[in-house]
Amino acid sequence: MKMDYYISQLLYRYQCVTVPGFGAFLTEIQSAQLHENSHSFYPPKKLVSFNAYVKNNDGLLANHIAQSEKMSYEVAVAVIENQVATWKSKLHDFGAIALKNIGDLELNAENNLVFTPYDSVNYLTASFGLTSYVSPAVKREVFKQEVEALEEKAPIAFTPERRNNSNAFLKYAAIFLLGAGLLGTSGYYGNEYYQNQIQQETLAVQNKVQKQVEQKIQEATFFISNPLPTVTLTVAENKMPYHVVAGAYRIESNAINKFNRLVRLGYSARRIEKNKHGLYPVVYGSYASYSDAQKAMREIQKKDNPAAWLLIQEL
Repeated sequence: MKMDYYISQLLYRYQCVTVPGFGAFLTEIQSAQLHENSHSFYPPKKLVSFNAYVKNNDGLLANHIAQSEKMSYEVAVAVIENQVATWKSKLHDFGAIALKNIGDLELNAENNLVFTPYDSVNYLTASFGLTSYVSPAVKREVFKQEVEALEEKAPIAFTPERRNNSNAFLKYAAIFLLGAGLLGTSGYYGNEYYQNQIQQETLAVQNKVQKQVEQKIQEATFFISNPLPTVTLTVAENKMPYHVVAGAYRIESNAINKFNRLVRLGYSARRIEKNKHGLYPVVYGSYASYSDAQKAMREIQKKDNPAAWLLIQEL
């Protein structure tokens, strides 16, 4: 019997599938992803992780096997115990086992289980039928010169506020224009003195009207009568339940030495309080999402410690 087949079936329906006496497979929903460099889109999915400290029998896997294989619950529990014993024997002899459609389990130098999930199966039923795809890059052209030309040609109309002074200026302008008309009808031999005086008065009126228009432009540009209310943003504290573990030590001084070494190497190392197994864990760093922690763990395994493993726990 392939127990990994039944675990895979349950991962579609549940967030946690526990194998009694061995550990638990956990799932976390990851939203759709976009890789800008490759223009690739990935649908939402369930990320699978493993926790070797959760070993209690919750009855989920045993009941599923009993119903599928038409056997009693007690026999299913015995079958699970035999399969777990086989897995542990393979881990001891070969150092690794492969669970179909789930992932690989390996023993590191400190005899801790390191889980590497497979990406070939998406356990999120809401994404059924969705696959990743690559979209060609969108090319955009900005016609800067044409935009600037349109901005220069676009008219800007201002409507000045009506005031008594502006009416007086308009009256004066009308009087001067009327005088100019009368002088024009009187013939070419009109007095040149009056013509010069009319031109000067008209220019003065135009200057005053221009100043009023400029004042209106400044008020319309720099004065805001109803400012928007102040917005206060509250930033929620981010939880970081994913930790890349450097090791767990029975002697606290060894944990301190490991912590000091990681700090000297530039890691954001942390020491965790003594756990129920009497060990003092030391972590390279903590992360808010599973994908970030998985990426950091792989880099650490390549550069510093091939035995680094992932712990999922809110500290």
